[in-house]
Amino acid sequence: MFILTVIKLLLIALNIFPSRFTNRRIMFLIYMTNLVTHVMMDEPRFAQPIPNVTVAVGRDANLPCVVEHLGGYKVAWIHIDRQMILTIHRHVISRIPRYSITYTDNTWLLHVNQAHQDDRGYYMCQVNTNPMISQVGYLQVVVPPNILDIESTPSSVAVRENQNINMTCRADGFPSPKIIWRREDGEEIAVEKKKKVLVYDGDVLPLTKVSRNEMGAYLCIATNGVPPSVSKRIILDVEFSPMIWVPNQLVGAPSGTDVTIDCHTEAHPKAIIYWVYNSVMVLPSKKYKTDYTENSYRAHMKLTIRNLQYGDFGNYRCISKNSLGETEGSIRVYEIPLPSTPSKQVTHTTVESRENNIIPSSRNDTTKALQTDVGYAMKNDLYPGSASSSSSGVGASSSAASSSTSMQTSALPGGAAGNSLSSLGTKGSLATGKSTFDADRPPNQYASSVDFSSLSVDV
Repeated sequence: MFILTVIKLLLIALNIFPSRFTNRRIMFLIYMTNLVTHVMMDEPRFAQPIPNVTVAVGRDANLPCVVEHLGGYKVAWIHIDRQMILTIHRHVISRIPRYSITYTDNTWLLHVNQAHQDDRGYYMCQVNTNPMISQVGYLQVVVPPNILDIESTPSSVAVRENQNINMTCRADGFPSPKIIWRREDGEEIAVEKKKKVLVYDGDVLPLTKVSRNEMGAYLCIATNGVPPSVSKRIILDVEFSPMIWVPNQLVGAPSGTDVTIDCHTEAHPKAIIYWVYNSVMVLPSKKYKTDYTENSYRAHMKLTIRNLQYGDFGNYRCISKNSLGETEGSIRVYEIPLPSTPSKQVTHTTVESRENNIIPSSRNDTTKALQTDVGYAMKNDLYPGSASSSSSGVGASSSAASSSTSMQTSALPGGAAGNSLSSLGTKGSLATGKSTFDADRPPNQYASSVDFSSLSVDV
């Protein structure tokens, strides 16, 4: 009504003063009249912009639209991406029940309950003035990472040693997740021609010429800044045929004493390990005690023979077999003579002297006598028929060892009886498949040495 009144006044003014107004002046007068009318009537306006809102999938989100001087006009919410009218004034138009509207203190609040990924996009708050006024806000729906098992490597995978394998880990989420790999035991990962890294980035982890040392659990971790991060544990099994390491192939001990022999074996899949003597499997009994210690693909075999008798001396075999093959190691247990009583006094003197940091001359005599005993025993064992020529040496040296002495020596280099006694060293035997090989230097965990000068004799 006010606008009509203003127009009537303008028309009357034009009729009264037709010669004083040009067309340009008339248009300017109308524009100013409309501007003043809008100010005087307090037309609707937005008090603040709609904020951009970020919410995790499944959570609730709220979008505010603050309108001042709404008067008799109405507010509507529209999802632009869907081209869908959601609400008009206090009524919900959309058939999606997760949308609702509330009004308090000039604020029209659009509620999006349990937001879905489809709810992501631009939302318009519109007032039905003429011309229409509106403003837009953005709803971001983020999704935490999720590993796709169907597209990823299974939780357990096997590969033959020295072959290549690619382990895959796929994940979805929004934003797109980042994939990293690490070993569960904290060891480095060998990639790109044996370049070693603690953490590897990428969906695919390439491993070339896999060794048994790379066996274990690998973790695939997916992150995208939206908690929680997720991971998958993949166990890599490296398969290889059994391998045996024998620290001492020749073990000497007197009759009536106990002796322990041992073998180390590596195999995967897990091998069946046991001892054989005279073509018969050795079982635990009063005579034999077996001990097996396993750690991953490694195993340590021990066999204790109690109260050695004549029939207990000979070759003992440690055997390891799995689905990929079998191998064995051989240990020869031979008899050394019992020491005589006088040697106890000499040896006892040596022990007491060590405690007092005094090294008497008798220690060297004891060591030489013990070496003579060992040499005589091995000579009898390796060179039959030579005992008579060494009988005098036996009598001279029998006073230098204890009644419970048990001595282990390393294998002869070729394992042949024809080698001289002076060729004894610290070599061990390495057996793979059906063959046995001499190794100049055993693995660190199996390293052993023999020092004749440090042999102790129990009284």
